[in-house]
Amino acid sequence: MPAPILTIADAAPLLPPRGGLIGLDLGTKTIGVASSDPERRLAAPVETIARKQFTPDAGRILSLATARGAIGFVLGLPVNMDGSEGPRAQASRAFARNLARLTELPILLWDERLSTAAVERDMIAMDMSRARRAEVVDQQAATFILQGALDRLRFIATNG
Repeated sequence: MPAPILTIADAAPLLPPRGGLIGLDLGTKTIGVASSDPERRLAAPVETIARKQFTPDAGRILSLATARGAIGFVLGLPVNMDGSEGPRAQASRAFARNLARLTELPILLWDERLSTAAVERDMIAMDMSRARRAEVVDQQAATFILQGALDRLRFIATNG
């Protein structure tokens, strides 16, 4: 049975109280990966996967999830500024559906509007070189996405 694909709000009451999540920033050439601690308080960058084909890409993602004992994934959904979904969001949903066929871990979709821009701005402010930014931007964007989802999950748990 494929894994469920859920919004953060729908997933919040279904998640166990402990267990880390894997954050994913899906790009056309790379996939940024981040992970959280088991208490789901803090997201940290893991790696950037150079995209090849779905099967090896998914294999690497699932391997990272297994190694970290993850209980689910948070996939950035690149929604347009007006809230509509364009080709990139459709590609992310297709990736989620394909990944769901290979795992039982839930896949949580999180609005990632402007995440890469925010990360780029922060790295420029830290005076990071362009070459170094290019190396880490995707995993930093995955961290930004995952941290936003973690914060929202914590808010829902506290406020209902």
